[in-house]
Amino acid sequence: MKKRALFLDRDGVINVDHGYVHRPESFEFVDGIFELCKCANDSGYEIFIVTNQAGIGRGYYSEHDFHVLTAWMKARFRDNGVEIADVYFCPCHPEHGVGAYKRESARRKPNPGMLLDAAREHGVDLAASMLIGDKHSDIEAGRRAGIGCSVLYSADGTGSVEADHVICRLSQAHTLLGHSAWRQQRVGA
Repeated sequence: MKKRALFLDRDGVINVDHGYVHRPESFEFVDGIFELCKCANDSGYEIFIVTNQAGIGRGYYSEHDFHVLTAWMKARFRDNGVEIADVYFCPCHPEHGVGAYKRESARRKPNPGMLLDAAREHGVDLAASMLIGDKHSDIEAGRRAGIGCSVLYSADGTGSVEADHVICRLSQAHTLLGHSAWRQQRVGA
C-alpha cells in the first residue's frame, strides 16, 4: 500500500526566510510548524522536505553546510515528537549557479523531480498527498507531480497562484490533513 505524504518547502514554511539560511543560529522556526507536523504524523502522513538551495549553487555555502544544518533541524523536529522521513534538495541554478551548479535541473522547483524521486524511493501516493509551499514554484511543482492538494502558505493570506488552498497560519492546514474531500475531488477531476 502506498503512503500519504506531507511535502514541505523549507525556507518560508519551516523556517522564516531570512535569505540563504545555512547556520542554526540564523534558523528561526515558523510558528506552528511542529504542531502541524505532529498532526501530520499522527494522521498517517510521512513528512518530506523539498527545497531549492540555490545558495549552494551560488557559492554562498557548501553542501556540507546544508547537511549539517539539516541534521540539526531534523533533531529539533525529533525533540518535538516529529519524524522527518527524508529531505530532498536541489543546489542548481540555471543563471546564477557557479561551476557544475550552473545548469537546469529536473529537481529544481517548479520542476517536479524531488517530489517524483520521493514518490519512487518511498512508495508515496502523490494523489493522496499534500504539499505546503510559499512560492509559485512550489505549487507548480506539486501540480506537475500530481499532488492531491497544494497549499500556499502566505503570511497575509493572499496569493495569486493556483493553489487548492491559501492559508495565513500553519494551524489552518490541520483540518486539511484529516479531510478527505480534497482527495475525492481531485481524483474525479
